[in-house]
Amino acid sequence: MNRVSGKVAVVTGAARGQGRSHAAHLADEGADIIAVDICDDIGTNDYPMARKSDLDETAKLVEKAGRRVVTAVADVRDRAALKKAIDDGVAQLGGLHVVVANAGICPHGEHKGYPAFRDVLDVNFLGVVNTVNAAFDHLDTGASIIATGSIAGLVSQHDMFNGGGNAGPGGLGYGLAKKFVRDWVKSMAMTLAARQIRVNAVHPTNVNTAMMNNPMMYKTFRPDLEAPTHDEAFVIYPMLQAMPVPWVQPEDISHAVVYLASDESRYVTGLQMFIDAGAALKMGF
Repeated sequence: MNRVSGKVAVVTGAARGQGRSHAAHLADEGADIIAVDICDDIGTNDYPMARKSDLDETAKLVEKAGRRVVTAVADVRDRAALKKAIDDGVAQLGGLHVVVANAGICPHGEHKGYPAFRDVLDVNFLGVVNTVNAAFDHLDTGASIIATGSIAGLVSQHDMFNGGGNAGPGGLGYGLAKKFVRDWVKSMAMTLAARQIRVNAVHPTNVNTAMMNNPMMYKTFRPDLEAPTHDEAFVIYPMLQAMPVPWVQPEDISHAVVYLASDESRYVTGLQMFIDAGAALKMGF
């Protein structure tokens, strides 16, 4: 307990999934939270996204841990709205020490064109850049920036899904966005090292969230079937990992986030942390 006591953390994509888990675990360890989410759908993304009620539930979890929370509905593609959300949160909570740039989408589908490619780059990569840019003026020595990457940034979607599956332009953009996150983290870690601001990335494999549990993702893993079910896709999910598991849980990523947010990692920067059950090893990395 209290591994991040006295710190304030902003988490994007905080309404559910990994973001909610990160917010709750940071609060359990003593941090106050600025929880940001779009709370709306993005047209190219087939599965329903979080709503304000989901963000409110995240806030309840933070408060249950005895910590303060400020929520904001903002799109990470909107730099002005994002800056206002973070500025307002800092004004209420008194500072900012940790940035968890987590918001992401996965608009797979062969039928989708350029809009899906653009949206996923705008959210999954530029959204990370926008979040850090909006937070940067509030950060000082000892601050920690944590970006959500993915093992998808290691190889092409064509190779990852044995010929591309149902990934389509959005899947291509997803992989590129996560690769850009990896490269950006390395560059920013070097840039900010003199100020002792740390920049690291977490790279999950499959995670048990809504992003994995939807018909479009089932089709990505089972392009051989017309309309695969959850169970028909689930038997294929372990193919990515060296360990015989279909996925990791959001809390597995959150444990890494708490470590990177805490002073335990005060000299850790530029790290690409794979929480992937050996998926990167299986891919040859």
